[in-house]
Amino acid sequence: MADIADGEQLSVQGSGSKPYILKNTGGVYSCSCPAWRNQSVALERRTCKHLRRVRGDAAEDARIGGDAAGGARVPARAAKSPSASDDTKAPPLLLAQSWENDVDLTGWWMSEKLDGVRAYWDGKQLWSRLGNAFLAPEWFTAGLPGFPLDGELFGGRKRFQRTVSIVRRQDRSDDWKELTFVAFDAPGVEGSFEARLERCRQWMEDTRPAYARWHEHARCDGTAHLRSELARVEALGGEGLMLRQPGSRYEAGRSHTLLKVKRFKDDEARVVGHVPGAGRHKGRLGALEVELRNGKRFSVGTGLSDAERRSPPPVGAIITFRYQELSDDGIPRFPSYVGVRVDAAPFAAS
Repeated sequence: MADIADGEQLSVQGSGSKPYILKNTGGVYSCSCPAWRNQSVALERRTCKHLRRVRGDAAEDARIGGDAAGGARVPARAAKSPSASDDTKAPPLLLAQSWENDVDLTGWWMSEKLDGVRAYWDGKQLWSRLGNAFLAPEWFTAGLPGFPLDGELFGGRKRFQRTVSIVRRQDRSDDWKELTFVAFDAPGVEGSFEARLERCRQWMEDTRPAYARWHEHARCDGTAHLRSELARVEALGGEGLMLRQPGSRYEAGRSHTLLKVKRFKDDEARVVGHVPGAGRHKGRLGALEVELRNGKRFSVGTGLSDAERRSPPPVGAIITFRYQELSDDGIPRFPSYVGVRVDAAPFAAS
């Protein structure tokens, strides 16, 4: 069987007069056919008859994790994390609330909010927020402990989209050498946040894994200190700050013991269409037409690179965008594209 080289595309004839376009972007395969676009699973786990015709059933089954019983092949569900509860495949992660200037953060633990991809190490395997396995090479995870760690796959400031393209790959490529697993909590360790962070520090400094480190924290001295540190991090290209309540325990779900502080708000939206460009963008993407989870629709036309305008996120992809505030009718003002999410739950089609 043939294959599609990384960065290339192939035109195949469908049932209609217009051909479909197959692509391989960073090890993630896609097709422009409706059957591929309308699947409610992560992009890297979608397949269709056109991809199977070109790559073969065996290659596609290996890529997405297997096929359905009875010979009817469908995108396979991700393997379930051993740490997930019985009714969900997602690991029990602690999620942050936004700081609304309503809590005195003096004495809280402060750290940079890393612009990467959240990852949960269960002692054997790295998992996404949704419970999808990250196919990291064995040399990348070598030296990680046999107990769980909560952290971030981080490729550096202003490299979110590059980080996403690497962790989405399904070939355990050498591109993982660009990333580091930064651990900021140890959910399985009993006791306070300070005790768990110390366990992270101790392990990393004693073992010194090649591609992992612990995330340093500092005490917040008050609002002036907070705003000064936020300005410093943003000037370096960082995303913002995370504040952790002293003595707090690890709990699954959103908690006010973990607060994120950022100058701009962010959210997720589903791509529902491509708006053609005009002027210097003629012949490529002008803007993404997107939809929020509440059904509100709008366009995102800034923040996209030339490469992303030539090969935009497909319909159905979940993107992250930044904005200043919501209008009176709930539409984000001045939205700017950040990148495609790999750890966001698919939206229901409207």
